[in-house]
Amino acid sequence: MSVRHVVLAAAIAFASGCSSISTVRVQPENLYVGPGMKPIAIVHAQVTSFYLLFVPIPGNVSLDRVVNRMLLASAKAMGADKVVNIRVDITPDDGVWILRRVFGFRSAEASGVAVIVEEPKPAETATPPSSP
Repeated sequence: MSVRHVVLAAAIAFASGCSSISTVRVQPENLYVGPGMKPIAIVHAQVTSFYLLFVPIPGNVSLDRVVNRMLLASAKAMGADKVVNIRVDITPDDGVWILRRVFGFRSAEASGVAVIVEEPKPAETATPPSSP
């Protein structure tokens, strides 16, 4: 195998591992997330890594990365106070799934609704009717 083939194979392997963050702004009146919260966006983060003979290229597929460093960080950058309704998915790393490490991929993804916590409105105090 020539050096050119090795370089080409390495470039394809590195290109196959990637991460992405997708966001979409939402109108608060079209999405209900709970009392005292105003939805501003839906955030989706995904990481995929290619495996070649048990070596992850580029690697680092974990729920910690996809949730804490990607999903929550993106929501905070958009001005959100919290992320609610979080859903996560990750390709297992044990059992029969270990065969994917020979020649395959592993991925992790998380999505949720970025919200702003609204201050509670003061309750209106009802005045008792005055007696005649």
